[in-house]
Amino acid sequence: MSDTSASELPYAARDGRLSYAIFQLARAHRAHAAAMLRALNLHPGQELLLMQLFDRDGQTQGELLERVGLDHSTVSKSLRRMQEAGLLTREPAPHDRRVMVVSLTDAGRALQEPIADMWRALEQISVRDLTPDQVDAFTECARTIEKSVRGHGRETPAG
Repeated sequence: MSDTSASELPYAARDGRLSYAIFQLARAHRAHAAAMLRALNLHPGQELLLMQLFDRDGQTQGELLERVGLDHSTVSKSLRRMQEAGLLTREPAPHDRRVMVVSLTDAGRALQEPIADMWRALEQISVRDLTPDQVDAFTECARTIEKSVRGHGRETPAG
């Protein structure tokens, strides 16, 4: 991300320097992660579903939805693609045939270390010019901002 002074910001973003910086950072980070995921034949977001299954295989589709925080259609489409790619299976739960249980295949399980390696490499790239204290401070600030934004989203918008 380039060092953007107030004079380089789009006019409409001048009163939102932090928000614009977050947007630019997220876009650059996501693009780099997407390129790394393509090398694993994955689309962005699929690794998040796989990581949840690495930690606890055999979750319901609803549990995965809740854990990754994506919308139903996105998760459903990703799971379908991943099933077609042979990374997981979806089968009706014994207790309720309407509930789908998602489980890793051997091919899906085989991605655990490559995905962990990818996240380690992305982390190294991301923090290479930062001190450990800066990483800690940024992480804390990012969590605070995320909490604030999520909390505001639950409030009733003024109209």
